[in-house]
Amino acid sequence: MTIPTDDVVVPDRVRLLARGADLECVWRNDYGGLTFRATGQGDPFFIKWGPRNLEFTLSDEAERMQWASQWITVPTVLESGGDETHEWMVTAALDGLSAVDPRWVAEPAVAVRAVGEALRAMHDALPVADCPWDWSVSSRIENAERRGIVVPDHLRTAPEIDLLVVSHGDACCPNTLVGDDGRWLAHVDLALLGVADRWADIAVAAMSTEWNYGPGWEDALIEAYGVEPDRERLAYYRELWNAA
Repeated sequence: MTIPTDDVVVPDRVRLLARGADLECVWRNDYGGLTFRATGQGDPFFIKWGPRNLEFTLSDEAERMQWASQWITVPTVLESGGDETHEWMVTAALDGLSAVDPRWVAEPAVAVRAVGEALRAMHDALPVADCPWDWSVSSRIENAERRGIVVPDHLRTAPEIDLLVVSHGDACCPNTLVGDDGRWLAHVDLALLGVADRWADIAVAAMSTEWNYGPGWEDALIEAYGVEPDRERLAYYRELWNAA
């Protein structure tokens, strides 16, 4: 997943959804999906577009964001849809930048603290008993197998649950928005949201600090979350993430 540095061809569907707005591609994911910021026609908004895949759909994300918005700040879904090969979602813009925007990459201590605090706030706010989705180890392995991935047998036995939360599902640093004051503002990319052990999120968030800011920031994120590092659970959930 990267911020594009080269020219990106704008898909026809995105141009239709933009309704004449100016478009800037701000994100490209591993599935070939693109996210565009649209400006110049009223309030700014974002368009996510990409090929259908078996892990999740943008309709999944729209449904989960609408549910989560009862308790936390997430982008408002304005429109979503799809055809035989691709899908799309339009959301209102929020007044914040991704935690991996160049501004915050240049201030990793601020960004890492914001991501850790944001993840803790999300886990504290979303009600497990009311969440209709699952992101347990067994559900993740089943999802991987549907996509033809062979998950090693030793990962089928997870550590004992520490604390069940409504998990983000993709808690990498880019998916936290940070305000001008350096505090976390909102969460994005919730297509995998579901109930899981909190370490499933903490492990991925901490691991992603190295990709985005360089080595040495993992424990700072965990400290900002508010727990002591659990090396066993961190290692397990990182391996599961990479395998599945």
